[in-house]
Amino acid sequence: MRVADLMTPKVITVHPETPVVEIARAMLQHDVSGVPVVDQQGHLIGIVTETDLVVQNANVHFPTFLQILDARIYLTNTRRFEDELRKALGTIAADVMTCDVKTVKPDDDISVAATLMVDKELNPIPVVENDKLVGIISRSDIIRHILAQDTER
Repeated sequence: MRVADLMTPKVITVHPETPVVEIARAMLQHDVSGVPVVDQQGHLIGIVTETDLVVQNANVHFPTFLQILDARIYLTNTRRFEDELRKALGTIAADVMTCDVKTVKPDDDISVAATLMVDKELNPIPVVENDKLVGIISRSDIIRHILAQDTER
């Protein structure tokens, strides 16, 4: 089965300047776990998921370091701290979105999307063709497919 067979073709999207409150409202209103962030031409530039929004209410993990004389040796990744802090303080989509978006193509086998969801803990995953957002696939789409297969028996 192909991704195109299970994906949702009408995608709720936001723009980089969309306020976080509006994103949260849209996600709850449409019962989706994430919304792609697109530019004015409709190109995918990021995604905001429930996790990205929940970070605003989580404790930020400050980097661990050793102070030796005048030098600081960081024992943890400072990039992760910077990302968490940016998301925790963010007020618009550009502040809280994940920029390194993993995508699938409509012709990919459904196993490609499912493997990304499991291995990378992603949900949902944008479906892109020729640099354009053409759909989105989520865990619930795959679960609906499993249920449909069972009722056909």
